[in-house]
Amino acid sequence: MSRQPVSEVTTDRTMLPTTATASTPPPPPAPPPGEPHAALFFALGYMRLPELLACWRVCRLLGEAVAVDPLLWRRVAVERPLSGRMTDQVLLKLTARAEGTLRSLRLFGCVHVSDAGLLRVVEHNPRVTEIYVPACTGLTGDGVVKIVQLLHEHKGNISRLRLDGISGMSKHHLDIIMSLMCKGNPQGQQDRSPLFYNHRAREALNTNDERPIDVDLCPVCATVGPVFDCTRDDCRKVRDSLWRCRGCYFCFPKCEKCGGCVSSEDIVDADLACSDLMCLDCWFTVPKCSTCNRPYCGRHENLMVSLSMAGQFSCQRCKEPDASHENQEDDY
Repeated sequence: MSRQPVSEVTTDRTMLPTTATASTPPPPPAPPPGEPHAALFFALGYMRLPELLACWRVCRLLGEAVAVDPLLWRRVAVERPLSGRMTDQVLLKLTARAEGTLRSLRLFGCVHVSDAGLLRVVEHNPRVTEIYVPACTGLTGDGVVKIVQLLHEHKGNISRLRLDGISGMSKHHLDIIMSLMCKGNPQGQQDRSPLFYNHRAREALNTNDERPIDVDLCPVCATVGPVFDCTRDDCRKVRDSLWRCRGCYFCFPKCEKCGGCVSSEDIVDADLACSDLMCLDCWFTVPKCSTCNRPYCGRHENLMVSLSMAGQFSCQRCKEPDASHENQEDDY
């Protein structure tokens, strides 16, 4: 048998297929030392205000990205603990980053924000569609009316207001606000569907509430605030009665568990270990303190002190005497 020349064998070997690793794309280049990863810039759009302000001070590149991008400032929500530091000047500076494209402004308990300060913000952002100012005690009903009138004159489309806790709100203010909102947005008329009470309905940040405005006129005391319907069918069927249990929380206290009305007998008999109220029907269904036979509502279940026996607990009031008694024994 004749052998092939060495040069031919070498040529055949060079024609062998390369391995699969040679076709995979190279990894992306790593950012230079000291510069943030590119993914952080995409995450900026999902950050809340405290995180945005923190990124502003991390480095120069992140600070510039936060400061110059108006899309990051189209929705501004100020919550605790920043709400206690928010003033008119700071609010105007923050919202100016939106460059007139602000759509949603949510201020929760910003007591230092005044009518004049909020009006200046709205003047620079006439296309805002949501204004949440619950518990902003520096605002008044007259100031809110001026803001809504300004948006109506600029043909704005304000679709949602949250005004619970604003001082000086009256039926006159409420009528003007609702009429202007209905003119600017005919589909945004006040939703007359029943509003049932739960502890989340009283919170400022309630994203499930689709009503254009969160306050109404109480049919009993004629004050402006959240007005709740009763969850009990027998109460809701009484439509013609002036004393049907629809009203504010102070006129018709509601059960923390079912949202139904709580009678004066229930207040006496259904005693709770916390400061909230519960109807007698719900009181029978919840676990109770092994010492005083009083339950906690769902909002204060974290105050239960578990005992050694499974399923039993002690309330804070009954636990304190036990602790003081143990201290007295240690003194002896």
